[in-house]
Amino acid sequence: MFYGWWDWRFLSLLLISTVVDYTVGLQLKKTNRANHRKLLLFISLAVNLGLLGFFKYYNFFIENFTTAFTFFGGSIQPNTLNIILPVGISFYTFQTLSYTIDIYRKKLKPTSDFVSFATFVSFFPQLVAGPIERATQLLPQFSEKRRFNANNAVTGIKQVIWGLFKKIVIADSCAQYANEIFATYETASSSTLILGVVYFAFQIYGDFSGYSDIAIGTARLFNIKLLPNFRYPYFSRDIAEFWRRWHISLSTWFRDYIYIPLGGSRGSKAQHMVNLFVVFSIGGLWHGANWNFIVWGVLNALFFIPLVFYKKYSVHKDTVAQHTVLPSLKEGVQMLSTFMVVLVGWVFFRSETLSQALGYLKGIFNFDFHFELLNIGRYTVEMLPLLIILISIEWFCRKQEFPLCSPRYEYIKTIGIVIMILVFGSFSTLQDFIYFQF
Repeated sequence: MFYGWWDWRFLSLLLISTVVDYTVGLQLKKTNRANHRKLLLFISLAVNLGLLGFFKYYNFFIENFTTAFTFFGGSIQPNTLNIILPVGISFYTFQTLSYTIDIYRKKLKPTSDFVSFATFVSFFPQLVAGPIERATQLLPQFSEKRRFNANNAVTGIKQVIWGLFKKIVIADSCAQYANEIFATYETASSSTLILGVVYFAFQIYGDFSGYSDIAIGTARLFNIKLLPNFRYPYFSRDIAEFWRRWHISLSTWFRDYIYIPLGGSRGSKAQHMVNLFVVFSIGGLWHGANWNFIVWGVLNALFFIPLVFYKKYSVHKDTVAQHTVLPSLKEGVQMLSTFMVVLVGWVFFRSETLSQALGYLKGIFNFDFHFELLNIGRYTVEMLPLLIILISIEWFCRKQEFPLCSPRYEYIKTIGIVIMILVFGSFSTLQDFIYFQF
């Protein structure tokens, strides 16, 4: 009902993935013959990736094939289709694939309970934008007798409130500034362009991590535990730590099902770098059928090269400033430099074309710094106080799962956040969740 409310026709895709992977899982249990097991895995991959590829990438590949064919002197009139991208298809496709892959690897036993498996695939809080759950963690919970847990429910409500704060107060407010600045980047000053990408960085963080908090908190109301998807990523000290803290469910999916099978960090440095480029290129393409996303992925792989070369990609696994209130000078520089390279990637992620992204970056280096009044009737710096509040709250709560989960002053903090939502929330210009398009 939840998914069908958007468009009932696409329930058929969800049903196909559910039935195919449920059946493949049971058949994998019945055979130990290598050829049969590979065939069954291939069926699961072909059906799921086939549906994803058609609905998400058909026009992209047709258009690029036409461009390449024309470049070499050929002439072709391809047929493109007006395809609607099903909401959440990238998320539930990866979730169901992990089930069959884990059974194929004999890391998981298939379930014979179709209702539980269908619930695992279509669990409504995380169906359309994650977190991408693993069957080993989520599926057993649907086989347990449901019991209401008051403490879990209260924690869930507080997490939903925190997610709404990040979405309505931070993300939707930042979106007004980011949208205006990116739309007028050709005439904007360098300082305005810098603030534009900073605002987008917090827009996408507040939007996506806010949704994850709402999904995880809602699941808690049903006494279902979902895995954390974000752990204060903008406090990262290098790009490797950033990707251990940003969209964790997708990062670990790529790690377990693509990166490690390719060889991971084993072998030569060159092979390690190739593996990273493959993973991040696929990761960029996963986000959308656009060259901007692919370049964004490749850039993140490039940012990894110094860490691979000096074998520093696993250094920062603890919390920054673990035993102090404020970071050291070194940690501060590391966090700032990491945030800056992430911003470069966000320019490509947010821009509609590669030429816009390059023009945007070029404008930053015009070194024209002054405050501007935007067409939305606000100065470029007016959003900064709210960002400072968010950063401060998260910094002092960085050791917790989310800021409102600490019992210390819990009601004061929760009421304060609710008041901020009512006072500063962007209710007149609500924005769709960004990751719904993926």
